[in-house]
Amino acid sequence: MSAPTLVTGAETTGGARSESPVTAAYARLGEVFPGLRVDELRPGEPDPVGEGWVSAAQLAAAGPELDAFLDWDDAQVRRDYGQAARPDVVASFALHRYAWPACLLFTVPWFLTRRVPRLLPAEVSYHRTAGRMAVRVGDFACLPDDPAAGRPGARVVAGEEELRAEVRSAVAGHLEPVLAGFGPRMRRRGRALWGMATDEIVEGLWYVGHLLGEEQRAMAALEGLLPGATRPYVGSAGFRELTGPAGQVLTTRDRASCCMFYTLRPEDTCVTCPRTCDPDRVARLTATG
Repeated sequence: MSAPTLVTGAETTGGARSESPVTAAYARLGEVFPGLRVDELRPGEPDPVGEGWVSAAQLAAAGPELDAFLDWDDAQVRRDYGQAARPDVVASFALHRYAWPACLLFTVPWFLTRRVPRLLPAEVSYHRTAGRMAVRVGDFACLPDDPAAGRPGARVVAGEEELRAEVRSAVAGHLEPVLAGFGPRMRRRGRALWGMATDEIVEGLWYVGHLLGEEQRAMAALEGLLPGATRPYVGSAGFRELTGPAGQVLTTRDRASCCMFYTLRPEDTCVTCPRTCDPDRVARLTATG
């Protein structure tokens, strides 16, 4: 349930922006998680450019922009851990830093407002050091009783299961080209890459649900979203319970992929890593100070 390192662009100096169907959800995300800011671009407004900005389409193209993106992670590892990481490990860290916030662009509006935007890689730009994303919202899915159902770009679906399918489809449509761009650098293919995508969906909304004070509802929503056998995703949300030393219930999950952090610190695996045994999970989840 950890976050890598968007407050929404509701206004500009030139006047107020018109609200999209997901503006309120992105605003709420910014309130509880100020490290992540989502700016919505108006029609005709140019994509942000300049040092630090990269579009998802550029990452998917696997050219010099991806090289620069990976160089940042390589330098960060050398600075923070005093050693170099394998190139595939660097690429895994870099994909996590993009995919974790990118998944929130879809899951947070679904969780808060039952609306699911469709965002192609060319419609999302990212500035990781500033913690910002710029998006161009157009089509979106919603339920029949949604007040936004009559808005341009609305795709009305029959019910909650159909809306969950829209979430899975929208995230896959955005991430598939990005995974294809990163995959050769990570030395991973289909199932391993989609396992990572599964983890980013689950751990991102789980974390934000906790910040919202709605962790249990977020977990239930994720179990419905990813019950297993929902290709291309791998496995289920994977939540399970452990018992603490005082009989308390502790929630954990088993990741579908490995973040590769153990290659830098073998003794310091993630608490949701399959390599972390349950007694160690309990000790870490109940540690104080």
